[in-house]
Amino acid sequence: MASTSMDHLSLPTPSLESSSPFFSQPPTPGTSRSLQDFASLQESRKKRRAYKPDSDLRPDIDECKLALQLFLESRMMESEQLLRESDPKMERLYIATGYGLIQCVKALMSYEDKDIAAAIELARSSSNLALKHRKSVSFASKLTGLVVGSSPVATFKAMTPVQRHAELVYAECLAQKAILGIIYSGDWLQFIREAISMRTCVGLFRSMNTFIEGIDAEAVERGEGPEDLALADKDFRSGVYLGMGVMHLTLSLLPGRVIPILELFGYKGERTTALDLLAKSGGWKKGAAAPGISQEEEGLRRSLCDMVLLMFHLVLPGFTYEAIDIDFAQEILAWNAKRYPSGVFFLFGQGRLALFRANPSLAIQYYTSGMEVVQEQFKSLQGVSVWELACAHLAMWDVPSSVENWRRLKAEAGWSKAVYTYGLAACLYEVGGESEREEAAQMMEGVTSLMKRIAGKSIPMEKFCSRKSRKFQSQGKRLLLPALEFAYVLMVLARTPRSIIVEKMLPIVNNALGVLQLHEEHPETYYSEGSKEDDAKSQITINGKAKDAVLSNGYWDDYCLAHFLRGICLRYVMYPDPYSSETGESPLPEASKLAKESFEFVLNNGPKIVYDHHIVYWTHYELGRLEARIGNKEEAKRHIELVLSGKVLEVNWHGRKGKYSLENALHLRSNAAMEALESDRLL
Repeated sequence: MASTSMDHLSLPTPSLESSSPFFSQPPTPGTSRSLQDFASLQESRKKRRAYKPDSDLRPDIDECKLALQLFLESRMMESEQLLRESDPKMERLYIATGYGLIQCVKALMSYEDKDIAAAIELARSSSNLALKHRKSVSFASKLTGLVVGSSPVATFKAMTPVQRHAELVYAECLAQKAILGIIYSGDWLQFIREAISMRTCVGLFRSMNTFIEGIDAEAVERGEGPEDLALADKDFRSGVYLGMGVMHLTLSLLPGRVIPILELFGYKGERTTALDLLAKSGGWKKGAAAPGISQEEEGLRRSLCDMVLLMFHLVLPGFTYEAIDIDFAQEILAWNAKRYPSGVFFLFGQGRLALFRANPSLAIQYYTSGMEVVQEQFKSLQGVSVWELACAHLAMWDVPSSVENWRRLKAEAGWSKAVYTYGLAACLYEVGGESEREEAAQMMEGVTSLMKRIAGKSIPMEKFCSRKSRKFQSQGKRLLLPALEFAYVLMVLARTPRSIIVEKMLPIVNNALGVLQLHEEHPETYYSEGSKEDDAKSQITINGKAKDAVLSNGYWDDYCLAHFLRGICLRYVMYPDPYSSETGESPLPEASKLAKESFEFVLNNGPKIVYDHHIVYWTHYELGRLEARIGNKEEAKRHIELVLSGKVLEVNWHGRKGKYSLENALHLRSNAAMEALESDRLL
């Protein structure tokens, strides 16, 4: 990769006390010492002597703690400036690494090439800096990148505190650089290179964890346990717990067929171990009123461990069920939200929790607050909240408001322009005015050209959006209920209140079905998307031949999609998502029976679908989940196993070619559903 200038990351360097607005503000709830004290300490240290790694390790860690606390309180500029001015030469192990981590977050949020390239350069320089602080190693260690000794315990005991922390920082920098490198390069060769770096990183974390376990066991034997904090302080431990936890958690989420291959190379992930390690950093116990480790006793990376736990419990449900605990996440979130009341990450978490509880109106309040506290220089952090707002408005079936969020994402966010553009087009089309339909058509034309590749592979969601946009154009600029279908794909319908489904969503699905039923005897006469009664009464034969007309007008694709969406809506009316706070009897007592009828309609008519064959496979998955809630566990397994079998199901010869849309995502959810069935969890 070509050398990249980092001038755009440079910050103004006036005196902290005179220039920074935060010095006139009270310390944040997460800050244990005032900023003035830190500034005074910092200035006196600079005047006294040059950087000395051994004596400056603890003050530098304390300064990083303050910077992290500021960052989590949405005072990102102050955090960045504090680190920049503390170490203008970027020679201090923790200060330089902390500054690099902030640039990594900015790069991942903006997804701009220049930001990612600059973050990679900083990660590389930080890893080189960590190398300088590491213990001198043998030639074999230099070749492998690993610490070699009689045992991890003996090896790490022989190190100074700075050298031990340098091992930890080096492993973190390797992981950071690998993730950024895979995103930036977009090819398999780079993916392989970074995978090798990750193997080194995994080996280092394992060695450090073995060291901690070994010295703690020795401390217990001496009667000085349970922890030997002299050899492994809280800051070191929190970093090892974070690294090991993320490693185990990531590997545990991979598909079952991949894991045996990875185990051949020494990779193995255990989810329970991961969650225990992450919780250990904060002393979290399920059901406890407060964490076992206070703010004053915590390690540097404790808040990051909490954030990973929140991401697992609040972002991944739907893709996995094993060990998901929303109530436990609520306990962690409540403590951190009190500590960081203006923290954008925890406002986002509260919004996510509200959405899981099927309370999108409350979620919208939290997401809006999160956007308001983000500073202009870190505006890309708003992208997460804008995405969630787009979904929350869909859950309220406030499509015009969702339009504005998709429009903003398209204009400002960089992660997936193709998805943002399709989301905007689908919602504009649903709004239905003439100008909105014209703009939707323009948006649809550009979706395919906006697709990206990561590690040489297309992004599945982008491929789905591209296929739908091409279908829109081939059908004379129309789709059936694209916004509602997109809401399902984004798992929004699972977060929608029953009242919204019954009063707003089901009526438009039933209207579409009413139009489709008018053409059931003569499908070749169908051409409208079903939103206008006048179109429904028209009888036009396309291409003059009935068979050709059915192939080109998408009648059975639309008919099956409408029944599929009807089945989904009715399923959630009868059986709300397990994480929803909605209780009580269903407002439609026959909803379960009607949902099953709609799903069976799709399977019976699946061979007539011309393009959207994925509907058949997703129907098996959803029918399996419905059967599980009804209590027919064996029938539920049968449907989900069919999805996982890889067999060609109820589709015609067109559907036997290649993969169907979102196949990998469906397999991921199906594997999770099978795990849930085995452990008797609700689906």
